[in-house]
Amino acid sequence: MNDLANAVQHTAGLPVEPADLPTVFADAFNARNLELLDALFEPEAVHVVRPGEVSAGEQRRAGLPAVVRDRIPITVTLRHVYVVGDTALLINDYVHDGVGPDGSHVHTEGTATDIARRGPDGYWRYLVSNPSGTS
Repeated sequence: MNDLANAVQHTAGLPVEPADLPTVFADAFNARNLELLDALFEPEAVHVVRPGEVSAGEQRRAGLPAVVRDRIPITVTLRHVYVVGDTALLINDYVHDGVGPDGSHVHTEGTATDIARRGPDGYWRYLVSNPSGTS
């Protein structure tokens, strides 16, 4: 694959508006599209696993398959987007609702606070993903 084809494949599906990032994430998550999920994060991005515990860089990337394997589908509703230059604060509500791997009904919801950055290529990616919100 030549460099241009590789660059196009890497950026396919990435959002050009920060407000689209949560929806693109949800679509990739529900499709278990690991390649797109990874591409939605800056290489050094931090994911808050739970308050006080973060996953970053290669550790974050290596954990993606486990994150989506048994997950319940997600829907997101964007509350606010605050943009300053190439940085954005995204606040969105999310709901996981469906049947778990053991056959039981699962319903979890919360409010995420995320920081995104527009890269030199014009696409927005997560820099800090914090599904715990203010917890």
